[in-house]
Amino acid sequence: MDKTILPGRVKGTLTPPCSKSYAQRALAAALLCEGVSQLRNIEFCNDTRSALRCIETLGAEVRQEDASTLVIRGGLRPRGDRLHVGESGLATRLFTPVAALCEASIRIEGEGSILDRPMRMMVEPLRSLGVEISDTKGHLPIRVRGPIRGGEVTVDGSVSSQFITGLLLALPRAAEDTTLHVRRAVSTPYLDMTVDTAKRFGIEISQRDYEEFYIPGGQRYEATDFAIEGDWSAAAMLLVMGATAGEITVGNVSMLSKQADTAICTALVRAGAVVIHEANTITAAHRPLQAFEFDATNCPDLFPALAALAAAADGVSVLHGTSRLTYKECNRADAIRDEYARLGIEVDTSEENVMKIRGGAVHGAVVDSHNDHRMAMSLAVAALRADRAVTIRGAESVAKSYPEFFEALEQVRS
Repeated sequence: MDKTILPGRVKGTLTPPCSKSYAQRALAAALLCEGVSQLRNIEFCNDTRSALRCIETLGAEVRQEDASTLVIRGGLRPRGDRLHVGESGLATRLFTPVAALCEASIRIEGEGSILDRPMRMMVEPLRSLGVEISDTKGHLPIRVRGPIRGGEVTVDGSVSSQFITGLLLALPRAAEDTTLHVRRAVSTPYLDMTVDTAKRFGIEISQRDYEEFYIPGGQRYEATDFAIEGDWSAAAMLLVMGATAGEITVGNVSMLSKQADTAICTALVRAGAVVIHEANTITAAHRPLQAFEFDATNCPDLFPALAALAAAADGVSVLHGTSRLTYKECNRADAIRDEYARLGIEVDTSEENVMKIRGGAVHGAVVDSHNDHRMAMSLAVAALRADRAVTIRGAESVAKSYPEFFEALEQVRS
């Protein structure tokens, strides 16, 4: 789908969808309960639907109470031998260890960009925990047969924290205690989210400096009532929209959230935007913006939003952490460089792990989302400052995390 964005100003209040990171973790935890949990404020982007499909395949009974509430009776009793994760990296790396709790052989398969993303980091750790596992040259499809047992295991955390999340949620149900050693952990705020979710369902996990996690085995997940908070990844894009093209207030978010992307507020302040924190809202308003420096190693999903912010700032902004962008829905460093060049913005990725963006005027053009939801949103935000219309190819990719994004943008045009 092509989407044409006209330049213009924005002003208003928007509420982002729920955090799909929290939603997927909560869905997995609800599956691992034997009782009935209620998940509130849940919304159905493609990634959340993938996780929902996984828990139903693995035995959960799900009833939709209303538009944003699910009632879930847990219980790990697989109804099939194939787990389809769609294009969700988190669902893949989360539900592979969960499926490995089962004695049945289960094949994990997906579609689209997920087939190119690396999964080899799961193989040896799961094998050392007693799981029979086979992969496809380090990629999906993967087949596992459990039950996973506890013990002592080392995991490489340098590519993604998502597999560690899967282990942290699955291993409390293992028969034995586990000591999990993590090398070079990245995106540590996401591990905080995992431990926080597990705690809300009655699970104890202790950790030391994100290098060692101790997970007692034989624990029982307790059914709970869980309200999913707003998604800071989506909120970041809306706040950058306000900072570069007017004023936006974002609802149902808190700076006390454990989500990594709260860090967008630091970047906004460094760039010179007005940022106002209130109880459950954050407002960002435009002021003349200057170049800034920011390390996004632990919050790589912010890069597309940071690119739109840097494009509007005077001077050369320096963003660190591009090594985290290779294995996303696309190679986001290359995509940002190439598509922003079409808009007239110079992006230099020649230095290892660094992206330099020279702010300036945005020119109308035809650009490509690379089938990446965050790229589509980033280009749309940048287009508000263009001298003429910008057409985004593959704009339907926003359905992965924020299906109503374009409607929200039109709602706040001033």
